[in-house]
Amino acid sequence: MRTVAVYPGSFDPPTYGHLDIIERSSRVFSRVIVAVALNIRKNVCFTPRERESMLRKLTRPWGNVEVTSFSGLLVEFARKKDAHVLVRGLRAISDFEYEYQMAHMNTKLAPEIDTVIMMTGERYSAISSNIVKEIAMFGGKIDDLVPPLVRDLVFIKLKGAKRK
Repeated sequence: MRTVAVYPGSFDPPTYGHLDIIERSSRVFSRVIVAVALNIRKNVCFTPRERESMLRKLTRPWGNVEVTSFSGLLVEFARKKDAHVLVRGLRAISDFEYEYQMAHMNTKLAPEIDTVIMMTGERYSAISSNIVKEIAMFGGKIDDLVPPLVRDLVFIKLKGAKRK
């Protein structure tokens, strides 16, 4: 049976934690759709096109991964893509309550779509896109948090930041 999964997120910017979830999902599901959310509640640094471009380059090693963007309800997007699984990453216990609420609400809206929570690898559990941007704004080293492609683009985008 072919199982299509959607891994949504803002990916602003993509981190090693995101890539960990994508790689592991690519081993579990037949097809993984990395879906860049056009989230109006978040203050983003990169345009959706820039985030998609980064993710396409970074996910080339996994042939069953595709990258796109979406707006609106995640479950409606998943239905349009014939996906039956939503993949969510969990870094720490502080993420649990939000993910728990979202999983239950998505089940209420689309009972045919399951949510699978993947624990982020321990070495990536403290990484978030916001932390990456904040460290970079102050010129801190982000090499262990994001791939070189992303690191360079973050520093270009945050022109005032001095790289260490």
